[in-house]
Amino acid sequence: MTIQEINKAYNRIVGSLDSRELKNAFDFLQGLIAGSREYSFQDKLDEAQETYRYMLRYRSEGAKDPMQEQIYNNLVASAYELADLVKHKALAIESPLVYYSHRRNLQTQQQMSYTNLHSMLSTPVGIVKEEVRFEAGLIVLFHKIWVSNPLTAEEVAGIQDILTDTALPTSVGAQTVSALMLGLQMAFDKEKLMLLFDAASLDNEEIRVRALIGILLTLCKYRKRTALYPQIANRLAALDEKTPNLTKAIRTIILRFILARETEKITRKLQDEIIPEMMKLSPKISKKINLKDFNPEQLGDEMNPEWQEMSSLGKKMEEFSELQQEGADVMHSTFVHLKNFPFFRELSNWFMPFTTSHTAFGDRFNKDSAEKQMLDTMTTAGFMCNSDKYSFYFSMMQLPEAHRSMMMNQFDSQANEMIQQSKEELISKRGKEEIITGQYIQDLYRFFKLYPSHLDFEDIFTSPIDFHNLPILQPYISDEESLTTIAEYYLRKNYFSDALIIYNRLSEHIQDSDILFQKIGYCKQMGGDIEGALEAYLRADLLNTESKWVIRRIAGCYRTLKQPEEALKYYRRYETLSPDNLSVQISIGHCYLELKNYNEALKYYFKVDYLDNKSHKAWRPIAWCSFLTGKYDQARNYYKKITDSQPDTQDYLNAGHTEWALQNIKGALSYYKQAIEADDYDFNKFREQFIQDIPDLLVAGIEENEVPLMLDQLQYTLDDTSNR
Repeated sequence: MTIQEINKAYNRIVGSLDSRELKNAFDFLQGLIAGSREYSFQDKLDEAQETYRYMLRYRSEGAKDPMQEQIYNNLVASAYELADLVKHKALAIESPLVYYSHRRNLQTQQQMSYTNLHSMLSTPVGIVKEEVRFEAGLIVLFHKIWVSNPLTAEEVAGIQDILTDTALPTSVGAQTVSALMLGLQMAFDKEKLMLLFDAASLDNEEIRVRALIGILLTLCKYRKRTALYPQIANRLAALDEKTPNLTKAIRTIILRFILARETEKITRKLQDEIIPEMMKLSPKISKKINLKDFNPEQLGDEMNPEWQEMSSLGKKMEEFSELQQEGADVMHSTFVHLKNFPFFRELSNWFMPFTTSHTAFGDRFNKDSAEKQMLDTMTTAGFMCNSDKYSFYFSMMQLPEAHRSMMMNQFDSQANEMIQQSKEELISKRGKEEIITGQYIQDLYRFFKLYPSHLDFEDIFTSPIDFHNLPILQPYISDEESLTTIAEYYLRKNYFSDALIIYNRLSEHIQDSDILFQKIGYCKQMGGDIEGALEAYLRADLLNTESKWVIRRIAGCYRTLKQPEEALKYYRRYETLSPDNLSVQISIGHCYLELKNYNEALKYYFKVDYLDNKSHKAWRPIAWCSFLTGKYDQARNYYKKITDSQPDTQDYLNAGHTEWALQNIKGALSYYKQAIEADDYDFNKFREQFIQDIPDLLVAGIEENEVPLMLDQLQYTLDDTSNR
């Protein structure tokens, strides 16, 4: 079988198991074993099929077996595991993926046990030679765990010893956890997941947070399997008992992953909007720009008059600052091109906690120099993830010493204090665990997007990361506060379908909140479900009849659904609450227009024109209603004003109709010609629009047999113009 055929067969097996079609899964498994010639797995498959046949026979005879559900779940679980084993064995030799390449490399090397690696990593560091040995051992440990087969009891014990050894540097536990997580993304292994639960119970915050993220990602990827392993639910319950703030921690991780979805949008905003606008500013204004000046907390009431020319930039920068304050990944675009250093060729380094003592930095910096101290201070900034800190350090190393020193001299003690203060404020505002969570998720984002062979990995950020929807996690994240917080985050980031799922869940228990039904309606409306939105808005209106926002939304939905009579009722309700709202006044006019009550529509359009004599937005509806009611001179006056200001194709067309109704054939032809010119001389497009208006022309007294004559005369006029 080819690699593509193996993967296709495996996906069929998993699809059948996800749908609980065990017989089909066994048949597909048989095909995969035969096609890949991995007959060493045949006995396991035969045993599973035989057990399943016995279970079904026993059931068909009417016997009740209290163990039936457990036996069935074990069979499904074993089928998943067998499919994984066959697939990996079949791909082990031929697959060019990095995962299998590393497996093959390790098999050719002398294997080190986890006990030996533990001993190697326990060597005191401080001497360069020993540090190099330590880092090499850490890389071996990472790869050994990552590409390992399902762990044996002996291997589990060896990894547990490493995780629980508090004398080891944090980087050991952190890399162990990352390797377990990455390995689980390639193949499910209950023992690896149990090790992550062990790590999530440790006191070390860095290791604990990474382990919890690894657990959640695993549960998300294998959401169809988790119910088959009672141990997982038991370990979650035990972790909840030991971790007082487990719900808060899970909620934080969910919000951070939602923020990660914003990364590409932030990058595009920087590249397409903020940076180009900054480039357009005059040098004088540019010198006045400092990021801290755009911090919303520091903006005063009085603005510099010179800033008027950059008001749009100020708004964008304020938004950018707010994103940074809430922990969004605003640095991705800065460091995206700084991942080509040799350090990043080693896969495990993408997950390495930052340390200034890494041997990759060599002795380029004097450890006691002010320059080194400044760099160390800058790398404590909470908004930079570990990967970016390494990029920053390496990029500084590339500078000639003179340039680097000059740059460092720009930072005085005040800048140093500001960075330190920023870090302390960040910790006090978010908490250390939240900062670690954000940094690790950013590290993951960079790996899955920027690692040279990232296409060899299934990008977790392109799949739904909806931990709150996983049944196994609902006991810990179904409280009203958590669901509301997550839904609000989705809503604020314009992920309406995700928010709607949660709001619908909340509405099952909360029946008296008009705000909740408003948001349900809004999410449905933004998703294009106007009827569903209307239903929710009407529910909200029953709970609170004074909400102008809801009344207007209901009216808008009725208009969209082509029910102007119903829309009018709600616009009139709004009118009683806010009599001089021009937008509502013109909407009422539109409703009367759609109901063909042109005279009543004109009253409202004239009212708008009287109250707002600057925007002239009522001119067009006044002109058209005047035409429809036979007030052609009035229509002519308004179309004259419109065509003298900023006319469009439709304006010229309607002005032509008006002149024709007034028997001014030359005037009509002139306007029609201008309409065609405004539409790049597309006569066919003009003709389509013209034909739509024929019923209105007939009402205006135009003879039907005059219509083709007008169109022909217009074409002759155009031909004469083009031939001159």
